[in-house]
Amino acid sequence: MGTAVVTGASGGIGSAVAGRLASDGMTVVAGYHSAPERAESLVAGLVGDGHRAMRISVLEPDSLEALADYVSSRWGCLDVLVNCAGVTEPVPHDDLDTLTDDLIDRIFATNWRGPFATIRALRSLLEGADRPVVVNISSVSAVTGQGSNVAYCASKAALDSMTRSLARVLAPRVRVVSVSPGWVPGEYADRMPAAVLESQRDETPLARLATPDDVAAAVSAAVNHLPFTTGSVIAVDGGRPLGTV
Repeated sequence: MGTAVVTGASGGIGSAVAGRLASDGMTVVAGYHSAPERAESLVAGLVGDGHRAMRISVLEPDSLEALADYVSSRWGCLDVLVNCAGVTEPVPHDDLDTLTDDLIDRIFATNWRGPFATIRALRSLLEGADRPVVVNISSVSAVTGQGSNVAYCASKAALDSMTRSLARVLAPRVRVVSVSPGWVPGEYADRMPAAVLESQRDETPLARLATPDDVAAAVSAAVNHLPFTTGSVIAVDGGRPLGTV
């Protein structure tokens, strides 16, 4: 049992993570930014009671303060934070002009500053729990440099670096890990040309792409079954960086 906040819970990965944590016996705050209907539908279908859909904008200090106040008043502490909110846009890596400064700033603000600000806002609540865990949803693109665009890859590499830094400074009270999936159909991957996804699948040793449930299983494992793991990047990529023979 315990409490969990999942940002970006109205997306494919976020909803799978929320569902898995609820099945694990946790009470979930399912955060959304602009899709309340999907979040409310998700919460209605979660196992157990007491779940709530809540607008959480990781770029708005007032929103994060309201989240912290809600968690504090209801439970007094927080066991699990999953930073799943993220943005990207497909831009060919050789198209330097289309990757504008505004798009770069939006990607880094949401994918790096947002998780950092959320952890900062909830730090005292996490430190008040018995065995708190922060899970940052990263991407194999942080390692391969192949993804929806150059800035997205860099933002996920920065997120993994933050995971290692905060795992050190928040220890021993709070564990911090990254879960790093490969391409996941149903998320931003669907905006990419089919040939790109096919090539990624063909170059993955396990011969398929990741699913939201694969990612959720890794999050559950990090929370419940890896008590001595912190500062690590847990790959859920089918061995994609290895390539094939």
